[in-house]
Amino acid sequence: MQTQEHPTNKVLMVIFWAYVLIPLAWGVINTLTKAMGLFK
Repeated sequence: MQTQEHPTNKVLMVIFWAYVLIPLAWGVINTLTKAMGLFK
């Protein structure tokens, strides 16, 4: 693990995972709220 050699890669990985996971989490939350609305 060489973190000090390419610091920009770590930043790009964080941005990439945020870009992937935030819409995914948003979709899961919306699906759960719709499902809870159906159960009530």
